[in-house]
Amino acid sequence: MDTQNLRTFLTLANVKNFTQTANLLYVAQSTVTNRIAELEKEVGRKLFVRNKKKLSLTREGILFQDYARRIVDLEEMSIREMNSQAFSRASLRIGTTNTIYECHLAPILTRMLKENTDYAMNVIISHSVNLLQMLQDGLLDLTFTYEPLSRSGFCCRRFRTDELLLVTSAEHAHYRKGIRKEELPSLNYLFCNFALQEVGQFIRELFPPFYQFLFEIDNSTKLISYLLDGIGCSFLPSSLVKPYLEAGSLTVIPLLDFEAPRINGYQCWPEGKDAAFYLYP
Repeated sequence: MDTQNLRTFLTLANVKNFTQTANLLYVAQSTVTNRIAELEKEVGRKLFVRNKKKLSLTREGILFQDYARRIVDLEEMSIREMNSQAFSRASLRIGTTNTIYECHLAPILTRMLKENTDYAMNVIISHSVNLLQMLQDGLLDLTFTYEPLSRSGFCCRRFRTDELLLVTSAEHAHYRKGIRKEELPSLNYLFCNFALQEVGQFIRELFPPFYQFLFEIDNSTKLISYLLDGIGCSFLPSSLVKPYLEAGSLTVIPLLDFEAPRINGYQCWPEGKDAAFYLYP
């Protein structure tokens, strides 16, 4: 399967416009059309639904998109690995969620870079599900995620455990004595979709069905600036908000009649890999 066609497919699936795809790839629009036609012929399915006003993926196109991305990633990674053999450093491909990286992993990597230059590290930041799939596809050597991996051929251990704290700006004094569960929907809540463990479900169940949050984002570290500006409140990992609590710029709202779950982070890697790095605390 021609990966050039796959890259064209992935670009078109993203921008959903033949002209824009051609411009991004520096080719003629007819080239894009021909590549997609070749790919559809090869897979035996229509990948796009075309009309004058809209271009969208078919059901088969949506399914194929993930496989195409993994094939392209695997090719790029294999080329990088083959080229790295000419150098003395061993390659170490690390995948991590943004929160784990910011709160726990960055200091460890800093220490490693100072103490051990035998590894050439490549760090990829993404969501837990994506990272674990990349690990199983052989695209990563090690992952730090909020989801465990229970699969033959892989090792998985708990890496860190965080408390989940309800925090707000220190300017807000109204709930310093605490809040009851029934009072939460009356707050301006900033929602991060923790699609991990029972945390996401816990937060959603605190609010009525189809509740519209004041603000939603898929990266918990990006909520801090809003909280510091005095906007709303949010449940966040204790390690993420610790510096702001110590500085007095954020404060914890005590939970009076309910408890928040803990957040577990996991370290996963293939069995048989060099364990030198994995043993770092």
